[in-house]
Amino acid sequence: MKTVSLSGSLRENVGKKDAKMHRKAFNVPCVMYGGKEQIHFVAEEKVLMKIMHTPVAHIFELTVGGQKHSTIVQDVQYHPVTDRMLHVDFMQIIPEKPVTIGIPIKVTGVAPGVLRGGKLIKKMRKLVIKALVQYLPDEIIVSIDGLEIGDSVKVSDMVLENVTFLDPASSVILGVRTARAVVEEALPGQEGAAAAGAATAAAAPAGAKKA
Repeated sequence: MKTVSLSGSLRENVGKKDAKMHRKAFNVPCVMYGGKEQIHFVAEEKVLMKIMHTPVAHIFELTVGGQKHSTIVQDVQYHPVTDRMLHVDFMQIIPEKPVTIGIPIKVTGVAPGVLRGGKLIKKMRKLVIKALVQYLPDEIIVSIDGLEIGDSVKVSDMVLENVTFLDPASSVILGVRTARAVVEEALPGQEGAAAAGAATAAAAPAGAKKA
C-alpha cells in the first residue's frame, strides 16, 4: 500500500464551537486513536481532499506535535449538502497487529455477457478486509472475464493471500444483468404498478372519460 505524508496541528480545545472555527479556516478536525491515548488535531482540508479523492487506499505518515505516526483512515464524515469533509478518524498502525480497512475495488477484463447486450451492475465500491499492514493492497482487483448474463462475483469468490475478507460471503460485488433485469432493479415495484394500471384500463367501460 502506498504511503503519503500528512502534517497536522494539535487542537488546544475540543468541542463543537472549536471544530466550527477550524472548518471556517478550511481545516478538518481529526482524531487519531489506537495508541496509548487519543490525539486531536486539524489538517488542511485541500490536502486531505486531494488524497481522499484518489481511487486507492493509503497509509498516512502523520506528523503531529513533532511526533510521527503510521496511520490508516477508519472513518470520514461529509456534509450531507455541500459534501465538505467534516471529520476524519485515523487509527495508529501497530506492525504486529492486524488492521481492518475498506479497500477500493478495481474492475478488470471484459465480460462476454456485456458484449451480448447485458449490463454490468456494481453493487460494492469497497471491500472490508483484515490484514497485517505489510499485506494491505492499494486496491482489490475483481476480474469480469468469463461473466455471462446472469453471472455475478460474490465476496466468497475473492481470494487474496494473507488477507481476510470481512463482508458477508454471500454479498454480490458485481454482476451482469439483462436490460429488463436492470430496469426492474432500478425501479422496484414498477412492474406491479403497470400491471394494476393495465387491469384498471381493461375494466373501464368503453368510451369512459378520464378525470
